[in-house]
Amino acid sequence: MNKVSSQSGSGPVRKVRLSRQPLHERVADDLRDRIITGQLEPGQKLAVNLLAEEIGVSLTPLREALKLLAVENLIELTPNRGATVSPVTVQQTRDLFEVIAGIEALAAELAAERMTDEDLAELQDLHAQMQHHAGDASRKKYFAVNRSIHDRIVDFARNPILSAQRGKLAQQAERVRFIALKNDTRRDAAMQEHDDLMAAFEVRDAELAGRIWRKHLIASGKQTIELLTISAAR
Repeated sequence: MNKVSSQSGSGPVRKVRLSRQPLHERVADDLRDRIITGQLEPGQKLAVNLLAEEIGVSLTPLREALKLLAVENLIELTPNRGATVSPVTVQQTRDLFEVIAGIEALAAELAAERMTDEDLAELQDLHAQMQHHAGDASRKKYFAVNRSIHDRIVDFARNPILSAQRGKLAQQAERVRFIALKNDTRRDAAMQEHDDLMAAFEVRDAELAGRIWRKHLIASGKQTIELLTISAAR
């Protein structure tokens, strides 16, 4: 498995953007995004010194960031072996989507009942953005809007316990959801499911919204499992 290498000589050094977040959290955000979008691949061993140089930080905040990602099951920290991007397995994906589908389906039900007209307008705007990017060759913008829609539906459920439990699984779910977007046929099906969900929200049909969203998450999980199975057979 390839080690991540410095980009010196091939472009400008990446710098973490300044913010009020502690430095190690900003580094974790940067690495989390790379893992979720596949820039850092499952099973990839991280050359920590080179990675710190690439990001533009010292080893201390990088190591603290890796600890945060290990808690999220995105990184494996092994004594004497260092840090490795956690693998994505068929069984893990099956287990994850069984749970996340239930949580997000409940969120959709509650959101249909509790969202304000302003909330609905926000979702409609995000939905229109996703439609606009559905045909893009790059998945980046489509995926970013997709993530926002899933997140806001959970927010609009207005249940802090649900939000907390979903938050524990969100990064793992986004990672495998991104894998599912590799298949253009699934993207088309997913877009139709989003269309159906918006229609259910517009008439405030909580039961229908939950049923559509559960179907959407289960289908995404099945698509990812199929892709993982094919990859493992090669």
